[in-house]
Amino acid sequence: MVIARMEKFNSEAFYERLLNFGKKCQQLVLILPKTQYNWEYGGQLIRSSASPGSNYIEALEALGKKDFIHKLRICRKETRESLHWLRLIEFSNSKLKEIVDECGGLKNEGREIIKILTSSIITLEKKGN
Repeated sequence: MVIARMEKFNSEAFYERLLNFGKKCQQLVLILPKTQYNWEYGGQLIRSSASPGSNYIEALEALGKKDFIHKLRICRKETRESLHWLRLIEFSNSKLKEIVDECGGLKNEGREIIKILTSSIITLEKKGN
């Protein structure tokens, strides 16, 4: 029964969305001016934005419902962390319109991913065992 519910969540399209979020964050980091803060924030963003996709793959291999929900929570946590780094990058490069615009789009996508994950977690928790 638990596996059947988890399979409904198994969405290749959602995985691709997570993958694209990580790729777009990586592309943003590549165009940042070479400064100390961009180096630090960019490295953190690359790590945190790549994590939701890999944790989603782990969620699909979960040992049970609790493990599945736990891994979805990790996906959400890492996406939230990505929003933090995007905000710092945006602030640190506030005079560069291209970077500010790109950060804005990525923050919007991150918020949408968080909404999807939160909704999925709530739905799974409400359904009980």
